[in-house]
Amino acid sequence: MIFAIEMSSQPSAPPGRPPTLSGILRALLEADLTVQLRNGRALLLTFFPPLAVLYGLSTAKRGAQLGGPIVNVALALTLGIALIAILGYTASVARDRELGVFQRLRVTPAPTWTIMLSRLAVQILSMLAMTVVVLVAAAVVENVSLDPAAYLMTLTIVIVSSAVFLGVGQALVGLIKSADTVNAVGRLSFLPLVALGLFAHSAIFGTTFETIARWSPGGAVATLLAGAMQPAAWSAWDWHPVVSVEPALKRRNSASVLCSQRLSPVLPGE
Repeated sequence: MIFAIEMSSQPSAPPGRPPTLSGILRALLEADLTVQLRNGRALLLTFFPPLAVLYGLSTAKRGAQLGGPIVNVALALTLGIALIAILGYTASVARDRELGVFQRLRVTPAPTWTIMLSRLAVQILSMLAMTVVVLVAAAVVENVSLDPAAYLMTLTIVIVSSAVFLGVGQALVGLIKSADTVNAVGRLSFLPLVALGLFAHSAIFGTTFETIARWSPGGAVATLLAGAMQPAAWSAWDWHPVVSVEPALKRRNSASVLCSQRLSPVLPGE
């Protein structure tokens, strides 16, 4: 009896507070960043290919015909952005979906849009890190030195241009359920999207082909990046790719909704 009275007199534990939206986003970002840093393949895709392309274009005999040092750096950055978005991002999302990671996340208080926002934010951070590394390498290999405003504008354009290739990656993951098929289709779509951009500033195959290449996704991103690295020489041609990037933002939003609907099978009772 005395024990029961003592137990009843002890203060009860305070009720747990529901998680805040900022806390949910912080936890998701920390988890996604940790996974990204521990993924050796993702790190390899992030840094090695753009540096290899930059070195190859700078040492090639006809590399100057593609547009010069600034364009070479822009092409290397475009390749890095496309690799992260179309190959790295799609592979990680498709693999996690097959392993049931998203299905387990759906039973947590985290809204679906926060899960996708965290994934996209980590990919954009990877692109920014890749950009910094490539720009440092460009200063060594190509002697490309930019003023602070140009560096800031280049980083901004990288964030804006990520919508082009992340929209493609989101659509692939949303439309295709099999991880192996996503990887195969991603590799097939990567080549035409990026390869045309190599000739966006070169008339090797004629002016008509150059115009087509400049309006391709890879060419549009490369043109924007080249213009951002030399803002004093920004011309009307540099505004044209903005017309193609703006619809890409809308397509990425639509693809994000489609992807979030297909992250995991609908739970019973929903």
